[in-house]
Amino acid sequence: MQGLSGLTAYSGFFEICKPKKGEKVFVSAASGSVGNLVGQYAKHFGCYVVGCAGSPNKVNLLKEKLGFDEVFNYKEEIDLNSTLQRYFPNGIDIYFDNVGGEMLEAAISNMNMNGRVALCGIIAEYTNAGKRAAPDLLNVIYKRITIQGFLSGDYMSLFPEFLTTTIDHLRTGKIHVLEDVSVGLEGVPSAFVGLFRGDNVGKRIVQVSLD
Repeated sequence: MQGLSGLTAYSGFFEICKPKKGEKVFVSAASGSVGNLVGQYAKHFGCYVVGCAGSPNKVNLLKEKLGFDEVFNYKEEIDLNSTLQRYFPNGIDIYFDNVGGEMLEAAISNMNMNGRVALCGIIAEYTNAGKRAAPDLLNVIYKRITIQGFLSGDYMSLFPEFLTTTIDHLRTGKIHVLEDVSVGLEGVPSAFVGLFRGDNVGKRIVQVSLD
């Protein structure tokens, strides 16, 4: 949390998305190492936050433990565009994208005027060369939507600010740590592959030894 995943969430949300209190925020892959933190930062900043995840357990965890306003299981949804219309009847102001693909397309279709999109990852496209997002660019133009990709290394100057803020939130219980820990070096391959299946909850860590 206090490393690059945390800095990615912090800089992407505050520097790229430039939130205002009360804005409506959508986070994909919300139970991942970055997504869960974006949602927590957004909630404590005063935004309305909806996330998506890939299992009922993840949905419950995000709502009950981390305080997301709403969470849906994308695997149970047939039409993502209609799903987002249901959760955001008045549109999306900020979309923090960790998946790309159809989710990005649906989010762009539901963005408000002057909406902001932070492109952090495209997990839906990494292992499928034929699957590429094709958002409606007319929406982007007419709604003046800002879409920006970034890397955490772009914002290393923010690291002291991020660290101070996050440690304070941890001490006061405003932010919770999500870690998925497996033990043993032999678990590295399965832990890595599991990232692409969405097996992890929070930061995936392999502890080499209990010693």
